[in-house]
This record gives sequence, structure tokens and C-alpha cells, in this order.
Amino acid sequence: MTRERESLSDPKAMRALAHPARLAILNKLNAGGSATATEVAEIAGITPSAASYHLRMLAKYGFVEDAPARGDGRERLWKSTDKPLVIGMLSDDQPEVREAKGLLIQAVRREAEEEVRRVLAGHDREPKEWRDVIRFNRTLLRVDATEMAWLNEQIEKLLQPYVARHRSEEAAPSGARIAEAQVNLFPRAERIAPGLPTEDHDAG
Repeated sequence: MTRERESLSDPKAMRALAHPARLAILNKLNAGGSATATEVAEIAGITPSAASYHLRMLAKYGFVEDAPARGDGRERLWKSTDKPLVIGMLSDDQPEVREAKGLLIQAVRREAEEEVRRVLAGHDREPKEWRDVIRFNRTLLRVDATEMAWLNEQIEKLLQPYVARHRSEEAAPSGARIAEAQVNLFPRAERIAPGLPTEDHDAG
């Protein structure tokens, strides 16, 4: 993926982020607002003490930070930062960086696929107005590298005004809720043809 802001390049940061609980915590905080370790623990399905540890690790690599206190201020609040969660597979990446990027991409894709499974499982319970606008699209393109880079930039520009972390509930229209865009642009890798079967198992 390309984008105006620099993509992730620190292998230690990427390995730290490639953890299901940390991705779940970061997604919770990226939806906007702040949360305590106990609140994100419920989302990630872990104990509050484990959530505190994961939050500290996310903070170490700049993905989250302290948020302004609320109430009596006894609980520590966290919020996400503007650190870009962008993974670009660059031609000059060192092997360690390329391996870390691969691990993080796989972790992000697993969580993204789980989100899709939850949507499909609960589709019938969604209001009609939401069911009618859900889309899963897979389109084959014929582009060169320059055109694909341009598409990346245009898609980001289109989505930017709606990013939950920067668009408050007050600024969004009535009825707005957290939605997710999953965008992947990549050149197709050569698919090795399996060849013809030795027997026609469908015959007869």
C-alpha cells in the first residue's frame, strides 16, 4: 500500500503489533474516543492485567498514548495515535523488514477475515437500510505500477473524511455507526495450473 505518510518500517514495531489481542485493542481505540485497560480487555477477550501489558507495548512503539482523564481520574485512559498503520512491501526492504511485514499483513488479514465472518453471521439481524449498502467487491484490474499507486492515493483521499478516529459522533450524521473498509491493491501472482486430473471423477 502506498500513501502520503510513511509506511511501517521498524521490524520490532511490526512484530509487536502482529498479535491478535493488540490488533483488537488498536481497532477498538481507532474507532475514536478513549478506553481503560479493563474496557479494551473485554473486546480482546483477555484479563485487564494482560491488556495493560499490551497497551504498554503498543505505547512503546507509538501506536497508543495516554488520553485525558475522566471522572475522578483514578483509571488510566488510552487513545490511539496518528501513527500510520500502513504496510508497503518495498523493493529495497531488508529481509528482516520483509519478514516482519509479511507476519503483520497475515495477522491483519486474519482479523479482517474474522470481521467479515461476523458480518455474514449477523447479516439477517441488520436493519434493511444497512443490509442494502453492504458490499463485498473483488475486481480484476489491468494497470501499471504508476496507475496502481494513483488508485491507492485516490482511495485514501476518498476515505479520509470518514475515518472514525478523526470524525466525532457529533460531526457525523444521525444514525452513523462504525463501519469498515477493507482495501487491498496488489499485482496478481502467477497461479500454477494444477493440470488435468488423471481420472474423470465427475463422469457417470
